[in-house]
Amino acid sequence: MRATVAATDSWVDPDGVRRPAGVVHAWLQGTNQTLCGLALSKSGLGRFPGTDWPDVQPATGAHADEVREVCRKCSAAMGVRRDSKPWKRVNPRP
Repeated sequence: MRATVAATDSWVDPDGVRRPAGVVHAWLQGTNQTLCGLALSKSGLGRFPGTDWPDVQPATGAHADEVREVCRKCSAAMGVRRDSKPWKRVNPRP
């Protein structure tokens, strides 16, 4: 599944291209809702059809400079596992 991005805000990169910012959601072109069920028209989300979902992931994405949060429900719908956390639990006692 190739999902693009819908976001709460936008910014313009140095090349003059509009990029997503704020809270980002996965969106399939041709539909009027995100994968988590938010209606684009009612929630005021901006569409970014030229930006793919992997490009806005803060850990690896090329266009994630201004992304504050990634929707957890959309991430789950795109196949990200709940147990894949960027941190590791450490026992404080020896």
